[in-house]
Amino acid sequence: MPCTRNDDQASPIVRDGSSSDVAEVLRIYTPYVLYGLATFEEEPPTIEEMGKRREAIVAAGLPYLVAVRSEQVVGYAYATAYRPRPAYRHTVENSVYVTHASHRSGVGTALLGALIDRCVVGPWRQMVAVIGNSANQGSIALHRKAGFAEVGILQAVGFKHGRWVDTVLMQRALGTGSTTGA
Repeated sequence: MPCTRNDDQASPIVRDGSSSDVAEVLRIYTPYVLYGLATFEEEPPTIEEMGKRREAIVAAGLPYLVAVRSEQVVGYAYATAYRPRPAYRHTVENSVYVTHASHRSGVGTALLGALIDRCVVGPWRQMVAVIGNSANQGSIALHRKAGFAEVGILQAVGFKHGRWVDTVLMQRALGTGSTTGA
């Protein structure tokens, strides 16, 4: 798929992520694991594991994207199957991670917008965000701006960094959503 670029030169280029991006993706993700609550993973994965995760997403026909500014990967996003049972086949879950320096700079917006656009043309009808930490106002605002609505909070479902952590569930329709048959 060709690269996309907004007219604003400061906007990132969003493109398909490749195996050569995995080290940069891991560099972005590791601080979230070690210091944050956006993911409930507690030990950073190895580069090999991150590569396997990307390969599985791509092999499933789902999008795995990176955002690049000044030739540096500054964020990534992907969609995965929401649940493995067949009845969930039209629902995907999204993940978006950006470098700390790129927060509030349009990178997350560009990534999530491109991810939604890619999923709309696929067979999926719903996108779900499972946001770690109900205090994660940046991610909640990013998803709300992209048309997601909060549909629930799972209270104290994770325990990380010595505290109980909520997850916020947000959802948006893709394409015709549930208005037509599968």
